Amino acid sequence: MKNSRLPLLVLWSAAACTGEAPERPVPVADVQELMVSVLEPAAEAYWDGVGEVLTEEGVHQFRPLTEEDWTTLRNAAFILAESGNLMMMDGRARDRGDWMAHSRTMVETGRLALDAVDRRSPDAVFDAGAEVYYACRDCHARYAVETLRPSDPHSRDGS
Repeated sequence: MKNSRLPLLVLWSAAACTGEAPERPVPVADVQELMVSVLEPAAEAYWDGVGEVLTEEGVHQFRPLTEEDWTTLRNAAFILAESGNLMMMDGRARDRGDWMAHSRTMVETGRLALDAVDRRSPDAVFDAGAEVYYACRDCHARYAVETLRPSDPHSRDGS
């Protein structure tokens, strides 16, 4: 048995000794572009999935009704979670402290959103949407104080 593992160990050791570092990802979008083109549309799609609107005619609830609705929500949740990872990349991370903590929070709230969708629970989707909102708000309070939303034309600095 030990001898059957030897070729794998030798192969792994040889690969480790090449001295070649793994290739690092290279960002295409800057933080602002990531927010406007990826994160914000995903958050909006997720927030639009469940809720209610009060009109003169009364309260109108909206919920995912079709498989396509649930798939749209699930895709948005994945994007939210992975956006946190994208924000931690070299070239985007503003610091190694609070920025990374906020980014990890986005990953976790994205996972919470995904879990709510996978459970097919409109109430859990709504609650997870609130957590996503808080994660965004808290990060903006530290890094983009004057930005209501990344695509908001009324922001002073647009970051």
